[in-house]
Amino acid sequence: MDIPKDLSAENVSFPKEKNILNDIAQETKDAPGYGSLSEDELMEKVEGILMEKIKEGEKRAYFQLGLFYYEQGVMEKAIIYFERSKEFDYQSLYMLSIMLYDGIGCKSDTVRKTEARKKTAVSYIRKIAHSEDKRSKHLVNAAQFNLGRAYFQGYGVDRQSDTEAEKFWLLAADDGNPKASVKAQSTLGMFYSREESLDLKQAFFWHSEACGNGSLESQGALGVMYEYGVGARRDTDSAYVCLKGAADRGNVYAMGNLVAHYYRRKLYTKAADLASRVSGLSDIDLIAQQTDCLHSYIRKGIALSCFYYARCLHEGLGTKKDEGEAKKYYSRCYHFDPEVCASLQTKTQHGLM
Repeated sequence: MDIPKDLSAENVSFPKEKNILNDIAQETKDAPGYGSLSEDELMEKVEGILMEKIKEGEKRAYFQLGLFYYEQGVMEKAIIYFERSKEFDYQSLYMLSIMLYDGIGCKSDTVRKTEARKKTAVSYIRKIAHSEDKRSKHLVNAAQFNLGRAYFQGYGVDRQSDTEAEKFWLLAADDGNPKASVKAQSTLGMFYSREESLDLKQAFFWHSEACGNGSLESQGALGVMYEYGVGARRDTDSAYVCLKGAADRGNVYAMGNLVAHYYRRKLYTKAADLASRVSGLSDIDLIAQQTDCLHSYIRKGIALSCFYYARCLHEGLGTKKDEGEAKKYYSRCYHFDPEVCASLQTKTQHGLM
């Protein structure tokens, strides 16, 4: 697995603050006379309570209101309250840095303004990444990951640098600490799989660490490494365990490779059944949001499934033969990932499938 440029930010969960928001909502709903509130009315009440807390001088309420808006998808308002509290609340500063870097809740602007916005975001990320303040401790590793992302993508920094990216990702990964940035651990697995920084033993190590700490992306990657003997001894049993486990958890790239796993072992009914389901997926943004998997690998997973389903339809393997439908899925494969389509087509022409 290479690292695509669409690498997303480290999303930090704020369970304590979310619990507070849920408690406010529940208390409001349970209050006398409010039992019949609609969802929208309830949200208005929560908003009003938080605004009142801000008026009373409760600084913590700024972040809570910003997070409330963020969770509701009202990004323009979220960014306002994170901005107002960034000087005294590291959590607000962190959320603001992500929103500015990725343009969430920001108006479309010129290339020059976009670069200025990203530089501001990186200055905030850097402040957290180098902070020794106890209040920022739970954010440091995530900020280190995001700083590495900025250097890798070359946005908001003086120059693109794989070396700096690697440095900050290693800091964020913290030797595989499960409480550190698991996303950094998984990203290092991809980083060491690249031709420019190839070290397959390190790739296997970091994907193993990340998988052990719950990374869905790395669980699928490990399955592929075991399947083809990349960075580890080829082990089809371990490959199946990883691919099936990741697929069951929603990793679409693992699903596509599980289809290939079944097909190569002549388990055509299983291959066709899974491939037909995965081939119908289309909302990549939603899948990425639900799984925190990379868009480009979701596309590859769908493309793999489309091609193998087309093969099953073309040859009548595990499903009824239908050459017209087969053409449709070959085209769909190309639509999702031309490189995957070309590679599999070449293998087919050389009798390798």
